Amino acid sequence: MRSSTLAITLLALGISACGSESSPGNPAGNAGMGAVSGAGGGGGLGGSAGQAGGASVSQALEQDLLFLREEEKLARDVYLTLYDVWQLQPHSNIAASEQTHTDRVKDLLQKVGIPDPVVDDSVGVFVDPTLAKLYVDLVAQGKQSELAALQVGATIEDLDIRDIETMKGRTQDPAALALYEALQCGSRNHMRTFYSQIQSRGASYAPQYISAAEMQAIVTGAKEKCN
Repeated sequence: MRSSTLAITLLALGISACGSESSPGNPAGNAGMGAVSGAGGGGGLGGSAGQAGGASVSQALEQDLLFLREEEKLARDVYLTLYDVWQLQPHSNIAASEQTHTDRVKDLLQKVGIPDPVVDDSVGVFVDPTLAKLYVDLVAQGKQSELAALQVGATIEDLDIRDIETMKGRTQDPAALALYEALQCGSRNHMRTFYSQIQSRGASYAPQYISAAEMQAIVTGAKEKCN
């Protein structure tokens, strides 16, 4: 995976009392994971890359799909690991959903003839070294407490929603856009689950990547039916 534009800064998770509401989202992050930027990155929509059956995709789309395949695996792996620690059912349920997400990205990669970056599907194993480090750091944060584990979940979904929105702006490919919409829908539902669990423990979550307005719309909205 080409990840020269991927940058990360890990900061402490922000856990606030229920009375203190979310501040506007900050892509640089005041808490949580910090910034994972340039998902895919580079290239523009120019030259073709992966190719199958006469179809081709741009270099930018290829890089985005490669990154997304492992980013969805990251979510699965963190949730599986934290479930083993705390036995919180949301982590188990959402890990199963993330398995579906990463498999859907794999399917699209195969359709357009791009080699799958996941050569070892073991938990915590990544081609991208930055994602490998992120896995270790998120798990360490999530092991601090049940609340921290739920905050990690909300942060991952926050980041996924933002990253996929960025990817949507880099392609007009119908299959990729349909995939992005489905994954974002799932991430919004996951956010609703984590946020409700956080609130039930007398705390709140301040978005780090999406705006406060988007976060409010998500957590006050009904669960969606995703394709």
